[in-house]
Amino acid sequence: MRNAFAKVLTELARDDDKVLLYYADIGNRLFNPLKEFAADRAINAGIAEANMASMAAGSAMMGHKPFIYTITPFTTARNFEQIKIDIAYQNQPVVIVGTGSGLSYANLGPTHHSFEDIALMRSLPNMNIVCPADALELEILMPQIIELNQPCYFRIGKKNEPEVHPTRPDLKFGKAHIMQQGKQIAILATGTIMPLAQELQSALIEAGHSPELVSFHTVKPLDESYLQTSQDRFKHVITLEEHNERGGFGSAVLEYFNDQNSQVAVHRFGIPDRFIDQVHSPEDARTKAGLTLAAISERLKERGVL
Repeated sequence: MRNAFAKVLTELARDDDKVLLYYADIGNRLFNPLKEFAADRAINAGIAEANMASMAAGSAMMGHKPFIYTITPFTTARNFEQIKIDIAYQNQPVVIVGTGSGLSYANLGPTHHSFEDIALMRSLPNMNIVCPADALELEILMPQIIELNQPCYFRIGKKNEPEVHPTRPDLKFGKAHIMQQGKQIAILATGTIMPLAQELQSALIEAGHSPELVSFHTVKPLDESYLQTSQDRFKHVITLEEHNERGGFGSAVLEYFNDQNSQVAVHRFGIPDRFIDQVHSPEDARTKAGLTLAAISERLKERGVL
């Protein structure tokens, strides 16, 4: 996905000289094509992420359309105060890009894992949150978040994420995308966990169910119109995310249904409330976090869904 991000950013910058990038000493070669025609709009801020956020806010105030880019925990948690005050409070159209989100950098340990970033960004007024499932979703949604002209957190993967759409989907910012319609059970997934959601859908079909599969690429604002109609269509709603079960996408869905006094049973699956360490790959980290088909199926059986 990071390659797709660099490609789309270069194309956008070629068409719009107000688009610029600040990056924190990472991905230098990724952005060489951008530097070839706009070296002054590809700015290496060094390992000074707080400064990078403030610089981008200042650029936005001058009429630019800035992106800030680095590994997720360093572009969200490390400079949270600057995002809060300089970007969100000032309502400046900075796109905060977190690459290698979730457990993508599994072998580097908790310093490089991001299981709290959605929760942090959700807590900020004026902040939008978009989590594409694959490179194609990124390509479609990225121009739309520029058009927002508002602060936005863009949570992307690292590399080698599988494509999840057989054809080009019609994605709209803020609108859930139904990948396959169903009844009784809905699987709502956000971000790069989507392949696991597709596995779960297949398992539920084999068990005699007809689950609906939905890409919730926009976490904030939630597509409340979809959730509103879901109350009448589904008995169970399953949320999937590579983020802490607390405070993330699943929590947002649960909060919505609670506010509506809904009788829908919400089953949240994400990273449990503990650090995931001593792992050597994203697959190993997901296994340790219980983000596997076997582990999720077992929990759904315990809850009477399967």
